[in-house]
Amino acid sequence: MGKSLKGKELGIGITQRQDGLYQARFTNRFGKRETLYDKNLNNLRTQMRKAQTADDNGVNLVKSNMTLDEWYKVWITTCKGNCRNTTLSAYDIAYKSIKERIGREKIQKLNPVILQSELNKLKSNHQRVRVKVVLNGLFMEAKRNGLVPRNFAKDLITKIDKETPKERRVLGIEETKLFLTYAKGHRYYNLFVVALETGMRIGELKGLYWSDIDFEKRALYVRRTMCHIHGENGYYFEAHDPKTFNGKRLIPLTNVCIDALIRQKLLNETRIKKRKCWDFKDLVFPTSSGKPFQEVSAIDAINEILNKMEADGICIKKFTPHAFRHTFATRAIENGMNPKTLQKILGHSSLQMTMDLYCHVSDETLFDEMKKMENQNGVKVV
Repeated sequence: MGKSLKGKELGIGITQRQDGLYQARFTNRFGKRETLYDKNLNNLRTQMRKAQTADDNGVNLVKSNMTLDEWYKVWITTCKGNCRNTTLSAYDIAYKSIKERIGREKIQKLNPVILQSELNKLKSNHQRVRVKVVLNGLFMEAKRNGLVPRNFAKDLITKIDKETPKERRVLGIEETKLFLTYAKGHRYYNLFVVALETGMRIGELKGLYWSDIDFEKRALYVRRTMCHIHGENGYYFEAHDPKTFNGKRLIPLTNVCIDALIRQKLLNETRIKKRKCWDFKDLVFPTSSGKPFQEVSAIDAINEILNKMEADGICIKKFTPHAFRHTFATRAIENGMNPKTLQKILGHSSLQMTMDLYCHVSDETLFDEMKKMENQNGVKVV
């Protein structure tokens, strides 16, 4: 409680200076101290109430002397308020990589040289691309709101390191057989089989419900993807519609896939009987406590099985759950599936994406196709 020069209490945040001027202070929602002055106490109180109300209502969104941190809070809550929580979480992760170094800088003092210098410090081109997306959004809106004369992030260079493109991992036929042999009995065995038989994304498998499966029609319907989102109080689960229209799709089921789903259904029924609390009773692939599994758990399970194989002298190159999707697509093409059909099953918006991303030619196929050519007509190069 502040006091006047005569010792009279003036109210919270209000004081009188030695020169007789009244001063009011409060902390705005950006964590910054706001200071107001007036010779008349009543006028000052009115100004303070208006400023606090404007701050509470988010009216004072843009100030000419904002730091990058302050502007980021405005941008992420206002300009990007309609984005998915997964997208917002990705923006937060990207921004944190530059926040400590330039977050407190006034946005007007930043320029292309400073921003490029920050990108150059990042570990990979991939990380630079993600950070540039955030910076481009920040400065595009800052320009629109008159904070900066132009978008300083628009022409930032992200390709600095000469990175060798990573080859997309596809399991060979023998690798797949060996892996599944060693995976039998593992809690994720049925998940791995369904992934290999459908080409579904890991997030789609996490969000698969029994109500999405029609055993009579021998088909399942991809209707959602389950996401783990990092919030202020830790991770939480959130189901989303697929990002694209083609993401919602029907996938016919093979006999092997149906057998795996039946085994999983029996396993879930046994688990539910043993536990009083089961959060997601309709989930096809829950954890032992009835929650959606995390991708890192599936990765750990794969590594556990690979280590078991290695202990028996069988070494195959490591892979992640997404390799099952690549493997499905590659086997489908090798077995003569129409590429357009494969596009529908994978849920891609274009055929080109399907062929570029998920169709790999194995060494075995190279030799087989060349042999076919030789047996039929001979190899004619001239």
